[in-house]
Amino acid sequence: MIPKKLFLTKGVGVHKDKLASFELALRAAGIEKSNLVYVSSILPPHCKIVSKDEGVKLLKPGQITFCVMARNETNEPNRLVSSSIGIAVPKDNSNYGYLSEHHSFGDTAKKAGDYAEDLAATMLATTLGIEFDVDKAWEEREQQYKSSGHIIKTHNICQTAEGNKKGMWTTVISAAVFCEF
Repeated sequence: MIPKKLFLTKGVGVHKDKLASFELALRAAGIEKSNLVYVSSILPPHCKIVSKDEGVKLLKPGQITFCVMARNETNEPNRLVSSSIGIAVPKDNSNYGYLSEHHSFGDTAKKAGDYAEDLAATMLATTLGIEFDVDKAWEEREQQYKSSGHIIKTHNICQTAEGNKKGMWTTVISAAVFCEF
């Protein structure tokens, strides 16, 4: 069973109950009607990345839906939470790519998103034998990865939110959702 399509989505939920906050984040992401099964980080060969709108239309209520998900939550007022998914796509789409999940506190969307993107690209680069300096900044390594001719694109999706001022649970999610098998 190999998925043919994948879409990226994100959402925020706020509620007095932690689980309800998560449910509201799923609703905001458009994936609340699925029975989600978390999987690890491989982007299958020939898997097409589609828009959220197109992907959500392929889901049926109650279906088992595989995804890579990053989730974070807090009930601390004003605490910044983030969740992000990074993706690295090889130039040769008969090879597999990588997805990564990252969740952090206090990071901006740019910082958390770049971290997840860097992580996915680094995992792919190591499998392709691309040499790189781990001490270089992401922007430098990103150019090195792309100029190697093996990695065609990297991308991320990130959701951040500040903890609710009244101490209600605030949940952020980011997900790469597999569909059409």
